[in-house]
Amino acid sequence: MIGEWIAALFAAFVVDPVEADIRQRLEAMQAPVQVVAQVGTCLRTTGPMLVDRASGDLWWAATTAMSVATGLTSPAELLDADNPACAPIAGYLISAEADA
Repeated sequence: MIGEWIAALFAAFVVDPVEADIRQRLEAMQAPVQVVAQVGTCLRTTGPMLVDRASGDLWWAATTAMSVATGLTSPAELLDADNPACAPIAGYLISAEADA
């Protein structure tokens, strides 16, 4: 019961804002349209994994939510770089952050 509640909060306060933030960053960096278009696909596959982890590990959920909210953790760090739908996005964001 509590795990489901935490998972719902995590999805609302981390996964959804991360999607919006990633889209905004990619558009600001003038990323190729193909990369921006993959954000939804990436988070449809990675989002449920993050929510499952949050419901099973409350400490991780709380610290991750705080880290993302305060900017200590980049949204790109939450993406699964091994996921074919996320790899181009993560690579683009990480290389752009390294250049900045």
